[in-house]
Amino acid sequence: MKLQKAERHQVKLRIGLSGPSGFGKTYSALLLAYGITNDWNKIALIDTENKSASLYSHLGDFNTLSLEEPFSPERYTTAIQLCENSDIEIIIIDSISQEWMGKGGCLEIHEQLGGRFQDWARVTPRHQSFIDAIILSKCHIITTSRSKVDYSLDKDGNGKTKVMKLGTKSITREGFEYELTVNFELLNDNHLVSASKDRTELFSGKPEFIINSSTGKKLIKWCNQGISIERIKDEISSCETAEGLKQIYNKYPNLSTELYSIVMARKQILDQTSAQLIYEEEIIKNLNPLENEFSIK
Repeated sequence: MKLQKAERHQVKLRIGLSGPSGFGKTYSALLLAYGITNDWNKIALIDTENKSASLYSHLGDFNTLSLEEPFSPERYTTAIQLCENSDIEIIIIDSISQEWMGKGGCLEIHEQLGGRFQDWARVTPRHQSFIDAIILSKCHIITTSRSKVDYSLDKDGNGKTKVMKLGTKSITREGFEYELTVNFELLNDNHLVSASKDRTELFSGKPEFIINSSTGKKLIKWCNQGISIERIKDEISSCETAEGLKQIYNKYPNLSTELYSIVMARKQILDQTSAQLIYEEEIIKNLNPLENEFSIK
């Protein structure tokens, strides 16, 4: 445990999009992802919405993974891992709402266990493992979630009264928003959004807007500021002791997932070098008496 200067390291984005059906969550998520990576082939969409992603195939050659019921936390986690192992940079989970209240989701699992308060002790760890898979992923992740729908009576530009559909609370377990870098709420069927949470400070307090690829470009620019992964890799590769590697690893807790394999690979090299030195020293020790004997003769 020690104090150190606060620095922002390069991070992986965790972005949420919430809104009722028809507000443009999937379309907005795809434009956002393309702005971040500028390569459709590096985008994977986990589709829980009856293969609705196919409606946007004209945008580009992004990858899809169809996830059907049961929507258990473990099946979501497996889908995320499959994307990670396929050289993907951005994973879109469209949507996470089924993990909570869909067929085979957490609410149904709880009900099947008896629906008692104490039954959450068996459900919560499973849900948390799914959340951890999102938080600890080596990819940027965009999640969409459905919102409960409310209605209001508003007047249009001609003064006529019409019914407006509004999104309210997201359908997922309360508190998920706190895990996100930015959470965008789609406000109406004109695709306008506002940021209900924004660690980047790029969107908070700003007027409502429509998400496009330039939104993703702003986010990746923010993300890439600070200490780069490459600089930390150089620091690891120049380290000569196991204790030094431990200190480097502990210095960047937010990057522990990305750095673990790099640190362990460097440690293995150091261990091999150390073992080789010990072996050579033993050979020298064994040779010295022979050299002395030859010199006497």
